Amino acid sequence: MLNPEEIREQTAAKLLAGIERASRLHAFVGMDGFVDEIIHVVDKRENAERFTRLPTISALAERLAGAAGKSTNVELVNQRLKLGGNGPIMANALARLGVKVTYVGALGYPHLHPVFAEFAQRAEVHSIAEAGHTDALEFEDGKLMLTKTTSLNEVTWENIQLRYGRNKFIDNFSTADFVGFVNWTMIPYMSDLWESLLQEFCPTPPFPRRKIFFDLADPEKRTPQDIARALEIIVRFDRYFEVILGLNEKEAYEIGKVLGLKTENRSRDGLTALSVEIVKHCPVDTLVVHPVSFALAVSNGTPSIVDGPFVDKPLITTGAGDHFNSGFCLGKLLGFDNAASVLTGTTCSGFYVRTAKSPDINDLAGMLRDWPSR
Repeated sequence: MLNPEEIREQTAAKLLAGIERASRLHAFVGMDGFVDEIIHVVDKRENAERFTRLPTISALAERLAGAAGKSTNVELVNQRLKLGGNGPIMANALARLGVKVTYVGALGYPHLHPVFAEFAQRAEVHSIAEAGHTDALEFEDGKLMLTKTTSLNEVTWENIQLRYGRNKFIDNFSTADFVGFVNWTMIPYMSDLWESLLQEFCPTPPFPRRKIFFDLADPEKRTPQDIARALEIIVRFDRYFEVILGLNEKEAYEIGKVLGLKTENRSRDGLTALSVEIVKHCPVDTLVVHPVSFALAVSNGTPSIVDGPFVDKPLITTGAGDHFNSGFCLGKLLGFDNAASVLTGTTCSGFYVRTAKSPDINDLAGMLRDWPSR
C-alpha cells in the first residue's frame, strides 16, 4: 500500500498529465449568483485604522446574548467584495482548472454585475436574474452567511427559456461532459426545474454516462418534506447520469435526520458510517462529504477518506467547499478513483483558503508535492 506522500506524488503526476484532457472537457453549471462581502466583526478598536476582531462565532453569540433586553452595537468591517454563490465560485474554479465552462444563473439583470466581470472573461456566462447578496462574517471557527435572496425567486424554467433560450439550455444540458446544479436551498423553484428536465428533456442514456453534480447547500431552513422531495428527484437522475451528491459535515447530519438515520455520533468514524447509510437510503453513484480537516467519498458502499492540508490561519473560508467540489469533480472527470478525487478536492480547497486565489492544475501539483503540515 502506498503511503500518503506517494499517493500525493502519484496524484500530482496524474493531474499534470491531464492538463490537455481537462481543456477539452465542457461543464454546464448553474443556477445561483451572489455578491459576497467578506466581513470581520470588531472586538476592540484601537484607532481609526486598527482593530482586533472577534475570533469565534461563540464569542459573537456571547456578545449578542448579553444585549438581550438592552441594545448593543456590532461593528462590521468589509475585507473584500467578490463574486459569490455556490455556482459561480465552483464554475470559476473549474474554469481556472482549465475546463471549458458555460454558466447560467443570477449574476445581474439586465446587466451583469461588475463583480462577475473577471469570471465572464474566463467562462461563457449568461445571467437570467439579479444576483443575491451575502454578508459573510468570517471567524476562526466558521462563518455566518447573512443572505438576501429574493431575486433568486426569478430563477425559474420560464425565465430560463425567455432570458437565455430553451434550445440553448437543453443543448448544453444534453451534451456537456459535466452538469452541476448547486445551491438548491436558495432557489425555491429548483426542484420544479429538475422535474421539468426529467419529464421532458433528459437524453437517451449514453455510455459511459455523463456526470451530474448536486449540492443542496445548507438545507436547514427548508422543510423536511422539501428536502425529501429534492433527494427523491436527484436519485431519479441516476437513469441518465452518473450522479454525485456533495455535502459538507453539517449538511450530512441534516440529511441524516431527514432520512431518519442516527446522527448522534459526531466523530470521524460516526460521520463515515452515516455517509454509508445515507447512500443506502439515497442511492446515488457517489456521495462526497467534506468536513474542514478531511473529506470522504462513498461509492458502492465503500468509503474513501483523505486528510486535507493543514491551514493554520486561512485568508478566506467563504467558497472553500465550492473549491473542494470543483477539485473533486475534476478528479472524477479525469477518471481518478474516489481517493485521488477527494485528495484533489482537499488540495484545491486548501490552496484557496491559504491564498484567497483559485488554483490551476500546476498549483495543485505544487501543493501536493510541498504538502502543508503542522
